[in-house]
Amino acid sequence: MTIELHLLDFIVIALYFVLVFGIAYWASKTAGESSDNFFLAGRNLGWFVIGASLFASNIGSEHLIGLAGSGFAEGVPVAQYEIWAGVVLLLLGWVFVPFYLKSGVATMPQFLEQRYSGSARTYLAVVSVIAYVLTKISVTIFAGGVVLEAIGMDFWVGALLLVLATGIYTIFGGLRAVAYTDMVQMFVMIGGAIAVTYFGLSALGGWNEMWNVTLAASAEAGSTGSNSYFEIWKPQTHPNYPWTGILFGAPILGIWYWCTDQFIVQRVLSAKNIQNAREGSIFAGFLKMLPLFLFVIPGIIAFALYKKGLLPSMPVLNGVPESNKALPALVKDVLPIGLRGLVVAGLFAALMSSLSSMFNSSSTLITLDFYKKYRPKATDHELVQVGRISTVLLVLFSLLWVPVIQSGVLSDQLFLYLQSIQAYISPPIAAVFILGLFVWRLNGQGAMAALITGFVLGVFRFILEISKKGLTEGSLLYQFADMNFLHFAVLLFVICSVVLLVVSFATPPPSMAQVEQVTFAGKFERANIAVKDVVLSVLLLVIIAMLWLVLRG
Repeated sequence: MTIELHLLDFIVIALYFVLVFGIAYWASKTAGESSDNFFLAGRNLGWFVIGASLFASNIGSEHLIGLAGSGFAEGVPVAQYEIWAGVVLLLLGWVFVPFYLKSGVATMPQFLEQRYSGSARTYLAVVSVIAYVLTKISVTIFAGGVVLEAIGMDFWVGALLLVLATGIYTIFGGLRAVAYTDMVQMFVMIGGAIAVTYFGLSALGGWNEMWNVTLAASAEAGSTGSNSYFEIWKPQTHPNYPWTGILFGAPILGIWYWCTDQFIVQRVLSAKNIQNAREGSIFAGFLKMLPLFLFVIPGIIAFALYKKGLLPSMPVLNGVPESNKALPALVKDVLPIGLRGLVVAGLFAALMSSLSSMFNSSSTLITLDFYKKYRPKATDHELVQVGRISTVLLVLFSLLWVPVIQSGVLSDQLFLYLQSIQAYISPPIAAVFILGLFVWRLNGQGAMAALITGFVLGVFRFILEISKKGLTEGSLLYQFADMNFLHFAVLLFVICSVVLLVVSFATPPPSMAQVEQVTFAGKFERANIAVKDVVLSVLLLVIIAMLWLVLRG
């Protein structure tokens, strides 16, 4: 399916690129040449830029297309991850940020070294860089090529243009350029999503018509007396969104992603102070309430339009609509000329914001956790140059990995499994971070035991899952491989927490001097807590509770 663009659409897209490169140029000219400026924007970002960058970095084009596709196929349950993000971002701002900023670290592996040991630092740095390159960066480039194919551009030409455009301002401007362009891209993404939602509802006949169509579809599927498309809580046996997994597993993955992953946390590390970082996290929490309405609901609108025969561009394979094509079909069938260009610009924004953030975060880890660790006397200029060279190498390596994905050497299913392995190795990382703040007695031996245990069990689960067809159905190994990944995350978190506690208490304790600045065992400063931050945090929790109640089914 090709989205037909006209002159006005191309003008809108061109204006987007002019704006982004203008902002990036300004940011790079004011960045300076110090490593602190390049990797942490001089530790001088304000709350609005931090919040916008947190949101934009998280939303990739596959995110936009995937949320709409899940909305088309199953309704609102996929929004649970977005809603939980609001809760976890409050944890980032109120629990994690004070320790991160007081410790003065520039990377998450550095924090693990302060709290535990150099081995824990090396583990997290290696795992993070490999995961970024083999999954996050390359899949974003691949998704970019696919998106550009949808507007009639050759896959490789599109992918190369996307990487070069993003790489240029990331290499020269560092985190400041990334953060400020993220802020602009946030507005473009939201603007495009609002356009799709408004014109989609208009074509359908309004919200009531969407409700009626989905209610009838729910009845056809056997759901009596309720609209399954607007039931956010699903039974414990649901294959994708069991309420037990959502309630207990999703927060674990959320803590890893929002509170411990360099890709995200680098934004709050660049804040002027703790209050700015906290306010940026709270702002991002409010922004994460938007995807339900701007990305998931359009998928449901597309479903209703399809059921009424008003979405002719929706591809159908073997009699089943291809749900992940819901957003492109909406853009093609309901948006007027000009606004199609805005939505395509929004897709570019999603791609470029995620890609630039990953380039910058990966180069930061390579430079500060590997190069500087072994060359502690390296000059600022040298570190910046290494960061830029690292970015170039990351771009080249990721481009070399994309053909492997595209060629079919990795099946679609196997590639999805490679993506999911991040979920398998994240619970032990979440455990060592969050327990490490509250239990001062935990030490480096316990942390490494937990991380290695989690890694081995995660890889074991991965191997079993890809070979599940060869296992005896009903056997213990089959049940382990077939377990919902959110339930597995809970199990793995509990196992790793027990290992962390047992090994730590069985070995010598860390010194109080080591842990007093990075745990609640030290003096916890309660200064700089603004009343408005407390009020806004409570308001966000009230909104989340209301969404859960209203959409409870």
